[in-house]
Amino acid sequence: MLVVSDIHGRFSALAEVASRGEPLLVLGDLINLVDYRTGEGIFAEVLGIDFARKIAASRGGSRFEEMRSLWAERVGDRYEWFRAAMTVEVKKQYRLMAQALEGSESYVTYGNVDRPELLRESIPEGSRFVDGEVVLIEGHRVGFAGGGLTTPMKASGEVSDQEMADKLAGLGEVDILCTHLAPAVPALHFDVVTGKFERASRPILDYLLEVRPRYHFFGDVHQPQAHQWRVGTTLCRNVGYFRATRRPVMLTADGVADGRRAENG
Repeated sequence: MLVVSDIHGRFSALAEVASRGEPLLVLGDLINLVDYRTGEGIFAEVLGIDFARKIAASRGGSRFEEMRSLWAERVGDRYEWFRAAMTVEVKKQYRLMAQALEGSESYVTYGNVDRPELLRESIPEGSRFVDGEVVLIEGHRVGFAGGGLTTPMKASGEVSDQEMADKLAGLGEVDILCTHLAPAVPALHFDVVTGKFERASRPILDYLLEVRPRYHFFGDVHQPQAHQWRVGTTLCRNVGYFRATRRPVMLTADGVADGRRAENG
């Protein structure tokens, strides 16, 4: 099986990976709201590239009060218009995702930037939206628990610690755990480019220590200090940042390895 996360609009590369004939696990952040490096994305389409770059800088620095001020200044009393315009652009990107996954055996959960209900509605035939459930894939019991950690922005793709704990409890024992969030292990959620600890989940770490699945795949942290780490007997592996790497992680009978990089951008 192949595993990816943090697609952020890189759908041509996703289509190439999906066409390889193996089960594909997609661990969230399908859409590109804003590329922190360039400002490109849905925010730029709706509100302009200059605004998007300011938002990217504020979000990258976790300056949420500054973000709220920027939103208030730019959107003002046009929130309903803004929400509708955003929904149009999000649906466009999910249609591109559906085209990329067409004909594949894919299992898709959501990340913090996603709109879970719109994502669920967009999954093509033959693929499956998965969250809070266990699926048998190539003989492995694979558990999925989607969502990013709650922030002051209160995005629809965010979940609280309690919600995550409840999802994990409902999974029971699995061979492979798949989440968008990283476990609360410092080396796995410290981003070496931003120079700060990104959000991470204590309930996920607790689950790993108690249930001890063989593997834990996740994304969210784009440039982690460590891509791979053992928590007890569990091998934890960050499979993102697909938008930049265009490379899936591959699980075979021999273990975990980097898959072949997609040639298409």
